[in-house]
Amino acid sequence: MVRGLLVVALCAVLLPFAPSAQAVVATVTSLTGTAARAGEAATVTVTVTDAAGAPLAGVTVTVERAVAGAWGAVGQVVTDPQGRAVLAAPLARSVGDNVFRASYAGDATYAPSVSPDVPVALVRRTSTLALDAPRKVVDERSVEVAVTWRADSGEGVAGRVELQQRRRGRWVPLQRLTTDAAGRARVAYAPRTDVRIRVVATLLDWVEGATSSVRRIDNRPPIKPVSLPRGAPRPRITLPPQQRAVGGGPNPVVTPIPDRTWDQMTGISWHPGCPVGRAGLRLLRVNYWGYDGYRHRGELVVNAGATGQFVGALSEMYARRFPIRAMYRVDRFGWSPRLRGGNDYASMAAGNTSAFNCRNVVNRPGVRSPHSWGRSLDVNTWENPFRSATGLVPNAWWQPRSDPKVAWRSGSHPVVRLMRRHGFSWTYGTGDSQHFDARSGGRIVQDLRGPACAGTCH
Repeated sequence: MVRGLLVVALCAVLLPFAPSAQAVVATVTSLTGTAARAGEAATVTVTVTDAAGAPLAGVTVTVERAVAGAWGAVGQVVTDPQGRAVLAAPLARSVGDNVFRASYAGDATYAPSVSPDVPVALVRRTSTLALDAPRKVVDERSVEVAVTWRADSGEGVAGRVELQQRRRGRWVPLQRLTTDAAGRARVAYAPRTDVRIRVVATLLDWVEGATSSVRRIDNRPPIKPVSLPRGAPRPRITLPPQQRAVGGGPNPVVTPIPDRTWDQMTGISWHPGCPVGRAGLRLLRVNYWGYDGYRHRGELVVNAGATGQFVGALSEMYARRFPIRAMYRVDRFGWSPRLRGGNDYASMAAGNTSAFNCRNVVNRPGVRSPHSWGRSLDVNTWENPFRSATGLVPNAWWQPRSDPKVAWRSGSHPVVRLMRRHGFSWTYGTGDSQHFDARSGGRIVQDLRGPACAGTCH
């Protein structure tokens, strides 16, 4: 027992005099990388030194990169006598996937160290955008627009691009597309007018943006436009093309007179003292074939009791492709002091087709027109003149002439026969060839107020 105590005591005395272990030397690991384009190798240089800057030669260093936020090994390198090592690392297309770091594990003499995270600069490649589409399309049909986005390396670029159309002097967006890995995208496009289109891509991490060349697409009418005789005069008033058709076929829609429409009519085509009020009128919207060969959407105000006749006649005109020059409500043309109603002189001078208009007979002051009831329809007024009390209106050139589609001078003309099938009378024949009256119970409604209308009452 005494002997054991002596050994412990001796150890306690000798320990303070044992030599101390050598301290571990601190190290510094650093990393740099040269800028490069996606797919090309950046030169990653690693340097390991001690705290005083002396190089560590022959040590192994692990290089890692962050991909989608997770670190993974790129490779291991061994430092040269200057404490440096070089690694070639192809750069990815995303800036976030080109962040590198280097780590030295250390040994018995040198402490481990890790470099800061170092993003290696990505140089953007140039790119090109190509747009391909047919140069013409029939209205209401679609064409396929094909987009190809490629980098200068020939690789496809996947990303968002914008299809644009030129309108009123500026480019406006039509649709956003996403190109696939091959850089391709396709979309169906149905232009309703002649158009100029292009496609634009904004820059990505690895490629510059690009703009395609402009493609013109010629919108063609579905049917052949009206061809009038040589020397035929044009209407004195030019109207803007009406909106394109809505829905398939004639698509007639009859509604009570909307507030806005009534406000526009009041004081022009309707005013106090008219024989029919708002409750007795209807707004008819219907598709028609225009002289330009396109389908358009027109409007008429008609008598509520005659809507079926108007719908039937205009639907058959559509089905048989008898063109109508224009079909605007007559209030568009403003008030006429001479007619005490909507300006039918202007409506006829524009070749406009119209119905309700509470006014006097043209060139017969004080005599109310049958149009005041909304049961009369004037069709293609420029080509089908009215022989008024003071002469032909709106022109004399067309009076002795006819046309298989748009001008009639005989009851055997297909348009006149069509109108009769739907309960209309060609009341005044060639004296007012544009004018048809919807019969009620087999008769034409007569004006029972004011001066009687005898003869031709347009």
